[in-house]
Amino acid sequence: METDSFYLILVIVLFGLAISDLIVGVSNDAVNFLNSAIGAKAAPFKVIMLVAALGVIVGATFSSGLMEVARKGIFHPGQFYFSEIMIIFLAVMITDVILLDAFNTFGLPTSTTVSIVFELLGAAVVISLLKIYASTETIADLGNYINSSNALMIIFGILLSVGVAFTIGAIVQYIARLAFTFNYKKNLKYFGALWGGIAITVITYFMLIKGAKGASFMDQAVKEWIATNAWMIVLASFIGWTLILQILTIIYKRLDVLKIIVLVGTFALAMAFAGNDLVNFIGVPLAGYESFLAFQENPGADPNLLAMTKLSGPIRTNTYMLLIAGLIMVITLYKSRKARSVVKTSLDLSRQDEGSERFSSTMFSRVLVRQTRTMAMGVGFIIPDKVKRGIESRFDLEKFKDSNIEQQKKDATSFDMIRASVNLVVASILIAFGTSLKLPLSTTYVTFMVVMGTSLADGAWGRESAVYRVTGVLSVIGGWFLTALSAFTVSFILAMIIYFGGQPAIIFLILLAAFVVFRTHLFHKKREAKKTAREKSINIEDKINGKNIVDKCSITVSEILEEVPKTFISVIKGLANEDLKKLRKQSREASILNKKAKFLKDNLHLTIDKLEEDSIETGHFYVQVLDFLREITRSVYFISKSALTHIDNNHKGLLPDQVEELNQLNTRIAKLYEEILLYIREHRYSEIDSIIEKQSELLSMIDQVNKKQIKRIKNHEAGTKNSLMYLGMLAEMKNILFYTINLVKSQRDFILEQNKDD
Repeated sequence: METDSFYLILVIVLFGLAISDLIVGVSNDAVNFLNSAIGAKAAPFKVIMLVAALGVIVGATFSSGLMEVARKGIFHPGQFYFSEIMIIFLAVMITDVILLDAFNTFGLPTSTTVSIVFELLGAAVVISLLKIYASTETIADLGNYINSSNALMIIFGILLSVGVAFTIGAIVQYIARLAFTFNYKKNLKYFGALWGGIAITVITYFMLIKGAKGASFMDQAVKEWIATNAWMIVLASFIGWTLILQILTIIYKRLDVLKIIVLVGTFALAMAFAGNDLVNFIGVPLAGYESFLAFQENPGADPNLLAMTKLSGPIRTNTYMLLIAGLIMVITLYKSRKARSVVKTSLDLSRQDEGSERFSSTMFSRVLVRQTRTMAMGVGFIIPDKVKRGIESRFDLEKFKDSNIEQQKKDATSFDMIRASVNLVVASILIAFGTSLKLPLSTTYVTFMVVMGTSLADGAWGRESAVYRVTGVLSVIGGWFLTALSAFTVSFILAMIIYFGGQPAIIFLILLAAFVVFRTHLFHKKREAKKTAREKSINIEDKINGKNIVDKCSITVSEILEEVPKTFISVIKGLANEDLKKLRKQSREASILNKKAKFLKDNLHLTIDKLEEDSIETGHFYVQVLDFLREITRSVYFISKSALTHIDNNHKGLLPDQVEELNQLNTRIAKLYEEILLYIREHRYSEIDSIIEKQSELLSMIDQVNKKQIKRIKNHEAGTKNSLMYLGMLAEMKNILFYTINLVKSQRDFILEQNKDD
């Protein structure tokens, strides 16, 4: 293949990867500007998406001046030849697509800025080291190739932005809540216009200072005028917006100033995202394209000897390229399910109410929360009681909930409009201020930490949820630093593979990236389908009453009980044949079943909250049924796990007599469960005595098997590990039978109570 044709194909591949990167990048960064509006339900979802889409389109045209980072922000391009530059860019784009897609699949927000910077750094470092190795230079000369001061500034910006954003978000939210309380509509008519004037002025300033510098359609004279008259623009904006909002509030009594602030803020942050982060997705391909043009300007030049000094000069990106990228981002915004997963992570960690938590607690989070509570109690002793009571009354959410309980049932939100507006205003201020100081801030870091700070100040991290929220925040922050390490390492390795492997390595890596993205897409789709199926059983948007609770309960119980005898059959076969693969599969399925029951139990408060007043007794039986269901699945999981552990540790399998005993038990249990399922589905209340009698026979049978096993132990026919596992399984079988009959009785009482009410 001719040299020109080969490198042209590489440029096309870079743009193909850029499109993929735009898609996975938007999925990750959508949380930055969608979180507040969606969490507070500031407008219908379609309206929020439209506002965000407009912000993305406008912001895309503001990206021109930010494309420098991909060309000369991390390394000195004049020190690299054309072939080496193309290796760096190709390794960066393949790494970026794989890493961002992986983070999106697991719903973790990460920084596209950090990923692209450390990918460029990793690839540039390895190529630099290879050049140094092939010459008379030493490792001390690495600074001639790498722009180390910029890299250190970015790391400093990361550390600084995390702490500052969290702290300022918490302080501003605390002051805002003290001023407005949770019953903010009462105070909004007095201070709403002023708050709106401040908020929209800040956002306007943010858009100007953040966007005007890189606008591809704005000439230099306009930019200079904006920079010179910045404070005059701010003052005029504040006075103008305050007056406009005050007049509108007087004319239109029902006007919600906070909704205007949130939607304007959503537009501004979406614009900032596109303006700031577009470079992360298309900066590298554009730099590759510019490198190819420079190569073509030198016909016959050797790509291994042509230095890329041209990349060091200023280059302006065409507006149409930015608009095309913006349109791809908008389409992704509407279509991506992964974007919604990432948004959900942020909302779960910042929501006001308690309930099922996504993250578990860790020792560090427990100690941190405990120490913080101790410090808070110490501060509480210093504050006078009267002041303390006054502050507590301003933060009394329960009082507000009691007076608005019907509205909350109708339109439950993750947090209110006050917090949503603070999120957007504080994030805008910090990003604008950081940009004015030329600090390399990440929009992801700033917006996420502001949201976490405001949720802490708002009392969202109560004693029921604090340890889980802290773990979640630390997990996300850890993910950010993992991004940097992973991006550097993977890009380093891929650049080395391409350098030594040539064309075959490039083809292999592109196919690998496509395969990884395809597999994670299938994984995410499958996981979301399972999650949706689980959540359908407690769809809290429906009006719940006694009748549909009975239907929901019957369906859920039937689905789970069907799996119990199936589990026994699979476990016995796996043990008898010492089939490790089968036991692993069964253990995974039992774990999923256990998690489903746990999910239902953890979220039963959502159902109870939605109950009509005349269905409280029915709800009591619903709680009982879920309790017994949870215990059944826990025992099923224990049986499958103990069998897997036994065979996985290479212990002796079941004796022939044990296999026969378990098969007999399983046959009887399967028949009993067939009757129970028929009883539940067809409401055959009169047959419960027959079911109880068969359960008693089975319990006696298990006791007999237990005695036989004890006899085998005494005669030294069974080993210690075999006996422990076998007796444990029998004990769990008994538990399952006890819980099942209790569940059946609760189900009967459940239906009888409903019939009595009807």
